[in-house]
Amino acid sequence: MKPLVIPPATQRDDNSIQMLSAWIAEHGQHCTINIGLWQDNGREEAPAWGIFLADTIRHIANALQEQYGQSAPDTIAAILESLHDELGNPTFDAKGAFSHGHG
Repeated sequence: MKPLVIPPATQRDDNSIQMLSAWIAEHGQHCTINIGLWQDNGREEAPAWGIFLADTIRHIANALQEQYGQSAPDTIAAILESLHDELGNPTFDAKGAFSHGHG
């Protein structure tokens, strides 16, 4: 098992909340998603996830630029193209069970 480092700001902030954890295991993706946090706080869940995922994509693009010199705007465009293609024609179906509750 190869977990990532927990960000220092998360460790300093007593109000930090984990929203997503994703792994590749047994030849597939496995994830835990904190669904309902925004809905339970009076916001629409889907648009809030859109903002969260857009920010995540920007972090990926910035990391690839810093680590490998790849253009952040080009990376974002490539991710969005791949995302659109994958949503339209999935490589694999998303499977799994949902357990409600916040950690």
